Amino acid sequence: MQTKVSTIQSLFAAYQQGEDLAAQGLVKVSGWVRTNRDNGSIGFIALNDGTCFKNMQVVYHEDLLGHEEISHLLTGAAIYVEGKIVLTPEMKQPFELQASKIEILGQVEPDYPLQKKRHSFEYLREIAYLRPRTNTFSALYRVRSVLALAIHEFFQGKGFVYVHTPILTGNDAEGAGQVFTVCTKDDEGKLSETAFYGQKTSLTVSGQLHVEPFALAFRDVYTFGPTFRAEKSNTPRHASEFWMIEPEIAFADLEDDMDLMEETIKYVIRFVLDRCPDEMAFFDQMIAPGLLQKLNDVLAAPFRRMEYTEAIGLLQEAVKNGHKFDYNKIEWGMDLQSEHERFLTEQIVKGPMFLINYPKDIKAFYMRENDDGKTVAACDCLVPGEGEIIGGSQREERYEILKAKMEKQGNIEELDWYLNLRKWGGCIHSGFGIGFDRLLSYITGVANIRDTEPYPRTSGGLRF
Repeated sequence: MQTKVSTIQSLFAAYQQGEDLAAQGLVKVSGWVRTNRDNGSIGFIALNDGTCFKNMQVVYHEDLLGHEEISHLLTGAAIYVEGKIVLTPEMKQPFELQASKIEILGQVEPDYPLQKKRHSFEYLREIAYLRPRTNTFSALYRVRSVLALAIHEFFQGKGFVYVHTPILTGNDAEGAGQVFTVCTKDDEGKLSETAFYGQKTSLTVSGQLHVEPFALAFRDVYTFGPTFRAEKSNTPRHASEFWMIEPEIAFADLEDDMDLMEETIKYVIRFVLDRCPDEMAFFDQMIAPGLLQKLNDVLAAPFRRMEYTEAIGLLQEAVKNGHKFDYNKIEWGMDLQSEHERFLTEQIVKGPMFLINYPKDIKAFYMRENDDGKTVAACDCLVPGEGEIIGGSQREERYEILKAKMEKQGNIEELDWYLNLRKWGGCIHSGFGIGFDRLLSYITGVANIRDTEPYPRTSGGLRF
C-alpha cells in the first residue's frame, strides 16, 4: 500500500482553509474513476475516493508512462495517482492534480453495470451492492451516516442514556400480530417455534416496551436499532426491516413529549444541512427541487397543535366543498390516511403540526386514557410533503386502568413485568418513535424506502 496518501476530502478542506496546495510538493491519492476522457495529447479523470461527495480532476498527458492503457480506463477502475496540485480558480473545480504517475490497482471489465449515464432507481435496486458508487447513493448514504450521528449527538448532548433493546422478544408490543416468528429445530430435527426458548419467539417490532423500564431508572433514555414488521405491503413507505429511534422521558406529559419531538426534528435537520452542504445541494437540484426551502421552512416554523376531532371536522368540510380524497368517507373514529395528513399540513396549517388526542380504539393499549373516556393522549407529527413522520404518546401510568386494558388485549400474562412498573415507583412518562429510514427520505427527498436503506428488505424476495 502506498504511504502518506492524501484523501480528496482533506485536500478540499485544506483549500477552504486557505492552505497553498500548490506548494505541497508531491501529492498521492487513491480512488475510483468516475469518468475518463482522453483527447490524445491530454486526458482528464474525475476521481472519487469515497471521502467526500466531490470528485477531484486528475490531468494526464500523452508522455505519461502507460498512457495507452490509462487512456482506456473505464468508469469504476481503481487507481493510484502521484502528481502536483495546480490551482484553477477560474475553472469549475478550484484545483486539479497534474499526474506524474498513475498506477492501475483494479481494472473494470466491459460488462460493468454502471456507465456514464443516469440509471433509474428501479435498475439500481437490482444491483444494490453497486449503488454507493453513483452520485445519488453516494450522497444518500453519507447523509444517512451523518443523520445517525445527529440522533446520537442530540440525545447524548441532552444527557439521555442509550439503551440496547433486544431483537428477539416474546411480545409484539402494540399487538398488531404482524411479526416474524423465530423457529429452531427440536430434538427430532423438526422446525419448532418453542424448542429453543420454550415459548413462541419473534423479531421485535419496537424497542419501546423494553426501554420504558430504563426511563423509570435513568429518567431520559433512547433506543435506536433495527425493528421488523411482517407486512406484505408494497408501498414506497413500507419495509419489513427498518431502524427506529425511540426516546422515553420520565416525569413528562404529552406536552413535554411534543416539545422534545419538535426540538429533535429541528436539530437533526440543521445538523445535516451544516455537515452535508454539497450532498443537500445535489438533492435540491437533482432529486427534489425546493427541498432546501422546505426544510428551512420547517426550521423557521412553530409546530401547530390540533385536536383529532377538529381535524375530522376540517376534512369533512373539505369534502363538502368538493375536495376529492381517494378515501372520501371521513368520520370520527377512523384512522387517518396519508392523504388526509398531507391535506391538513399542506392545505390547512401550511406547515408542520401535531395532531393530538386520538380515539382510544385505534391506538395502542399503553397510551394514557384521557378524562373524556374516548380519547388517548397520543400525537402524530405531520410535515408538508410527507405526512406523519413521528408518533408518540403519554404512557398509561395508572395500574388499574392499564391492567383492564391489558386484560382486554389478552397480553397481561406475557407482559406482567410491564404492568408491574405501574405499582413499583411508577410515574407519568412519555415517548415517541421515529422511523429512521422515513426521516432520511423526508430530509433528502428520495421518496422510496427501498432506496434509503442500503439493502432493503421487502416481501417477495431477499437479495443480497
